[in-house]
Amino acid sequence: MTRNEKRNSRSRTRIGVIIVLGLLVVLIGGYAVRSTYYAQRFLPNTVVNGVKINNLTVSEANRKITRELTDSPFLIKIDNENWKEINRKDLGWQNDYLPGLKELQKKQNPFSWGMQLVSAADTKDVDGNTLDENKLNAVGEAVRAELTQTNTTRTATENAKVARTDDGFEITPEKQGNTIDVDAAVTAFKEAAQNGKHTIDFDDYLAKPTITKDDADLKKTMDKMNAVAKIKANYSINGENFQIPSADINSWLVDENGTMTLDKEKVTAYVTSLGEKYNTSSKPTEFNSTRRGKVSVPAGTYSWTIDTSAEVEALTKQILEGKDFTRSPVVTGATTADKPLIDKTYIEVDLQNQHMWYYKDGKVALETDIVSGKPSSPTPPGVNYVWSKETNKTLKGKNDDGSDYASPVKYWMPIDWTGVGLHDSDWQPEYGGELWKTRGSHGCVNTPPAVMAQLFDMVEVGTPVLVF
Repeated sequence: MTRNEKRNSRSRTRIGVIIVLGLLVVLIGGYAVRSTYYAQRFLPNTVVNGVKINNLTVSEANRKITRELTDSPFLIKIDNENWKEINRKDLGWQNDYLPGLKELQKKQNPFSWGMQLVSAADTKDVDGNTLDENKLNAVGEAVRAELTQTNTTRTATENAKVARTDDGFEITPEKQGNTIDVDAAVTAFKEAAQNGKHTIDFDDYLAKPTITKDDADLKKTMDKMNAVAKIKANYSINGENFQIPSADINSWLVDENGTMTLDKEKVTAYVTSLGEKYNTSSKPTEFNSTRRGKVSVPAGTYSWTIDTSAEVEALTKQILEGKDFTRSPVVTGATTADKPLIDKTYIEVDLQNQHMWYYKDGKVALETDIVSGKPSSPTPPGVNYVWSKETNKTLKGKNDDGSDYASPVKYWMPIDWTGVGLHDSDWQPEYGGELWKTRGSHGCVNTPPAVMAQLFDMVEVGTPVLVF
């Protein structure tokens, strides 16, 4: 290369360097100028509360966010579709984003605008919107009601559970449905609205199974149900013993969220049927009388009624203990159901034969003719009992003509709640036969004084009295 060529090459290099330096100065100067611009504005790709505010001043950004959020409804989505639109004014929406925007603008680096230009959007949220709590709660409850209704047409999520099969009880796996967890969804909606969000997707709040097929407690419940299904549950009612059918107990057993229990409606139906069959308060008693053979005596004061609710609770508890048992039902009334209503000690009043017997331990301890109530005030039949014993009692009431009567007696044993009882009657010259038709009482059982004195000493309070 000649000397001139070398000189020309060095000259071109210097010129190129100068040009590059000049361009760098221009670029740096331009970048600096643009950075000064962003000292008062938001950087490129800035999104606040879901609204693009790049290149805007704080005031401009505040107006844009306010305008867009005011005009745009809050959207609730289900199945990728707009399920409900809510006007923010209905939520009592108010806003003032200036303080938050000023703070955000101060924190940004104006010289980073170049990097911000080519980077992903810088999404931020600032406080500034407020809602009327009462209005928000009211809208929330409306959303809850509509969502609950929507769930009725969707497939419910099911927990794993113990189910009955032909061979016993087995675990049925959980099922994921598309019903929405209403409580979680409504809470999320209110939080999103308070935070100035634009939308919420309720598909993010699907109800999830809380018990799976691998749950250890569920397996224990299955084992318990299989064990309970095999117990022998017996009843002893009014002298009759019988077993509750195992098939019935099997049908009552249910898994309630992983806990073994009984179907209350089915148990109640069963106990109700027991009452319909055995309640002595509503059913007559078949009685083998002394002279007339088998008779049917109407229910009276000596009776009981199964307390359905108390018995359902007690029976359920005993079955769930998983042990064989024999029980008598919980009852209300004058006696209990764990023994025959009429056993071997009782008083028998035969109105047709006008005769009375006192049986003690299955044997006649005393008997006598009596005079029962007259035709206008007959002695009412029924299975009653001696509920009190008194001496020197004056019995008072009304005669057929409306006049008052007062009859003093030495021995008084009331047997029902209407004033009928057994007592001595020294005014009766004789007893038995058809005297009741002409010399009958006002309903009581007139008894010879000497016999009544013996009976009074022999009979205990609580002794059944069958009148028929």
